[in-house]
Amino acid sequence: MSYQPIKHVLTAAEISQTVTVRGWVRTKRESKNAIFIALNDGSTIHTIQAVAQPGQFAEDLLKLVTTGSCVAATGTLVESQGAGQKVEIQLSDLHVYGTADPDKYPLQPKKHSLEFLREIAHLRPRTNTFSAVLRIRHALAYAVHKYFNDNGFYYLHTPIITASDAEGAGEMFRVTTLDMTNPPRNEEGAIDYKQDFFGRETNLTVSGQLEGELGALALGKIYTFGPTFRAENSNTTRHLAEFWMIEPEMAFYELEDNMNLAEDFVKNVIGYALEHCADDLAFLENRLKEEEKTKKKEEQSELSLLEKLRFVVDNNFERLTYTEAIDILLQSKPHKKGQFQYDVKWGIDLQSEHERYLVEKHFKKPVILTNYPREIKAFYMKLDEDGKTVRAMDVLFPGIGEIIGGSQREDDYEKLLMRVKEVGIEPESLWWYLETRQFGTAPHAGFGLGFERLVLFVTGMGNIRDVIPFPRTPKSADF
Repeated sequence: MSYQPIKHVLTAAEISQTVTVRGWVRTKRESKNAIFIALNDGSTIHTIQAVAQPGQFAEDLLKLVTTGSCVAATGTLVESQGAGQKVEIQLSDLHVYGTADPDKYPLQPKKHSLEFLREIAHLRPRTNTFSAVLRIRHALAYAVHKYFNDNGFYYLHTPIITASDAEGAGEMFRVTTLDMTNPPRNEEGAIDYKQDFFGRETNLTVSGQLEGELGALALGKIYTFGPTFRAENSNTTRHLAEFWMIEPEMAFYELEDNMNLAEDFVKNVIGYALEHCADDLAFLENRLKEEEKTKKKEEQSELSLLEKLRFVVDNNFERLTYTEAIDILLQSKPHKKGQFQYDVKWGIDLQSEHERYLVEKHFKKPVILTNYPREIKAFYMKLDEDGKTVRAMDVLFPGIGEIIGGSQREDDYEKLLMRVKEVGIEPESLWWYLETRQFGTAPHAGFGLGFERLVLFVTGMGNIRDVIPFPRTPKSADF
């Protein structure tokens, strides 16, 4: 008999129907009158209980059914007599696909720390927490593609291997086929990358934005959604060496259009998760409530997970300039009482504590800041008429601070060339990017959203390593 996902059996299967489910054993307990096996197959956070009678199956078979083993269970679906589930399966047949030695299997039915689970990333998707996170991650990825498709965007695959540094930060992973134990050298004694596979130095990309702009200046509206890499030696809860970026680029969009798109986009994808991931979000909200109880009162969040998500979806985002935000921060009680860890003055790169104050305390709604000082923003952002600021925008969320960064792009060739030289980039290395400002230039804009940061916000997890299946961090690439 063909099997059915447990999610379907729990919600749609008819009572008295014969069903077959397959999955992994979460628990098995025995009493004088019955044997209870809880199964989960990943289709839902919930388990289904399969019930056998003592003596119904051979003892040797039942010994193989332990926590972590994989089985197929066939039987009649009946209303459950126990608390906690509406239906259960009265077993008629039981097949074991794979066993799990209970003395070695690390996921026994008890609470495990997230740190421990990172050490067994090959097994942690079997836990309630990580199966919920991964289902939500899938739903958000689907919602991203659906939103852009429904709004007339084209999905553009930009290079993973690149010779340009879009951010100008230099923290990139080198890609080479040269023998690093004995590399070829040029007359100056430096490594001769002309003999490398691509005939020049290449790296893993930190962003698809620059190539995305090329697509927008031909197709009108595009988006990228792919892996990006940054060789930043950081072990914080907010950094990964490999992560996924969503980067739309739109011809004929200016700053206001960009803000409108960003707000509508994040409301839409978060709304999709609220609608389609209710059970997983409810579980993660309860998990977060228990976690909050262990924190000091001043460290506890004022909003539950679902309240935080509704906070974004239900509010119009407040829009103000960077200069206006600095004035608000200078007049704030935390600044006047010296409670901010970082100083506030015009020209600083705002810290998370400043961003969160604006969102959570002052406006009590998501915030979009615009027109940042040119010195703290990337070379490709369009200069304002004052020459001091650029048409940048950052979207700020509760609990996390900046979640989206974007701008209207500089479409004036001479101004862009000046900025490229100012930040120390060789114009020849970006000749193709500069040429688009000479051949039919147009106003255009775009933004970037780190997908893991979005998943972090929606799931309420505290560490970005726990929202990607196999995190890549300094000294860690085991899986």
